[in-house]
Amino acid sequence: MAGRVYEAWKGSNKFLFGGRLIFGPDAWSLPFTLLLIITPVTLFSVFVATHLRHEFFSHTAGDVILVVAILFTVFVLILLFLTSARDPGIVPRNLHPPEEELCYETTVSSDGRQTPTVQIPRTKEVMVYGVPVRVKYCDTCMLYRPPRCSHCSICNNCVERFDHHCPWVGQCIGVRNYRFFFMFVSSATLLCIYVFSMSALYIKLLMDNNQGTVWRAMRESPWSVMLMIYSFISLWFVGGLTGFHLYLISTNQTTYENFRYRSDNRINVYDRGCSNNFLETFCSKVKPSRNDFRAFTREEPPRNITLATTWERPGEEEEESLDLEERRQKVEEDLDINEDVMKLQQRSNAEQGSDPARQRVEIDQMRVGSSERAPTIRSEVRHGNWGTRSSSTQEDLTSGSSVRESRSYAAAEKGR
Repeated sequence: MAGRVYEAWKGSNKFLFGGRLIFGPDAWSLPFTLLLIITPVTLFSVFVATHLRHEFFSHTAGDVILVVAILFTVFVLILLFLTSARDPGIVPRNLHPPEEELCYETTVSSDGRQTPTVQIPRTKEVMVYGVPVRVKYCDTCMLYRPPRCSHCSICNNCVERFDHHCPWVGQCIGVRNYRFFFMFVSSATLLCIYVFSMSALYIKLLMDNNQGTVWRAMRESPWSVMLMIYSFISLWFVGGLTGFHLYLISTNQTTYENFRYRSDNRINVYDRGCSNNFLETFCSKVKPSRNDFRAFTREEPPRNITLATTWERPGEEEEESLDLEERRQKVEEDLDINEDVMKLQQRSNAEQGSDPARQRVEIDQMRVGSSERAPTIRSEVRHGNWGTRSSSTQEDLTSGSSVRESRSYAAAEKGR
């Protein structure tokens, strides 16, 4: 049974609810971010907003302060969820390298052999607003990255209009969630300003009502002081991030492009003017996801791509094949002859009272016949009866003179 896409996903993402929600591999940091938002707002609602209700003649004004804080927090949490739990713009990876981009290169060795290798160009140029832009090939995803796309080493995915990987939301920031990320950061900035302002207002009201100093008012409401300190520190972080991304949006840059190409002094072909850049970021339609994580996987037959082969000079291949065939035939003939010799020797051992000289003559005659057909025997035979190894590996066989010596030896034995 075929599984679903999210079950066989090769990236480092984590999925919830059957692939409906996608997070980065560091999604464990998301609860910590929620704690940093919910805890101060809860303290503000309990120790500051509820007391401010009694400081106004109209309780409606005091209720508004509490309601605004709660609604603002809910809005920030929704933006955080939209940023971290959706596809940031992942480019689906290919199962095979693009065959139309294969490049063949041939190298010639010293013996005249040509070895072609298949390679993929590392970069290629595409046109963006009439300007050539160089894009890179991704070995992991086996594709040429679209313009402004980069491979995230944490999520192990190529992401369109890659901005950065944010550990606070546990997700990459790309073309499909950058808008929500900026709104989350800017809303968190406004929430910090709101909590800081209301806490300072409560300290001011305590000073006016008690006709005391600021120190006395701070002692009466220590939680207000702690919230002011926390909001001030957080404001430097999220406020500075908001200002930096306002600059990036106005110039139509990403964080990755700003840090990577700052010193290159290259022309930004994506800058269409400040107003058009803001309209593109906030008013354009969000691109649909290119991945259906809940779809069933389809098995594709493997494709064989020959990455290297060898060519030889014309006629050399036929000559080498004929030479190999002749060698093979000689080896087969030698093995047959050696097998006959071994059988004859085994038979002579089995016969009792037979003439050893006659047996030796027959063996020598067999060897003479083998020398006429093949000068050498390139094999190694084990004789089980003798327990010794035959030394017939490239052995010089006996010539015709050895036959005559063997026959004279046999005649002498008969005369005795």
